[in-house]
Amino acid sequence: MIIRKMEETDLEAVSAICIASFTRSVADSLSEQGIATFTSIAASDAFLARMNGDNMMLVAERSGEVQGVIELKEGRHVAMLFICPDHQKKGIGKALLAAALKHARAETVTVRASLSSVPAYIKYGFKCSGDIGEFAGLVYQPMEIALK
Repeated sequence: MIIRKMEETDLEAVSAICIASFTRSVADSLSEQGIATFTSIAASDAFLARMNGDNMMLVAERSGEVQGVIELKEGRHVAMLFICPDHQKKGIGKALLAAALKHARAETVTVRASLSSVPAYIKYGFKCSGDIGEFAGLVYQPMEIALK
């Protein structure tokens, strides 16, 4: 598996991975508003716009196929971490997170984890850091990890 910086040629694959994973594990628990919000955030053009900002995006690739993505916003917040449903629970998320955290620019990195992803983030070393919240229909658990 190769972890590398996301390129424009990866946009369609990354968007498809995010939407497929979200649909399988999160969408059923959200309102139509939440689903629409996520769909707009995960669209290729939205990723492209964020690529041009202060967001670092990495992909995991195996045999020429993009299998996962992580987005680190402003060096301090995990904005996206999605793995293709067919490739989950194989260490891809852990590898992407480890690679992204090497680029952190803060002592603490945060995430607004979907409720279904909280157990994975706990395995990665994150701790809950507040009450469950909601933004534009997206329900999340604030979490953080202190870096050494």
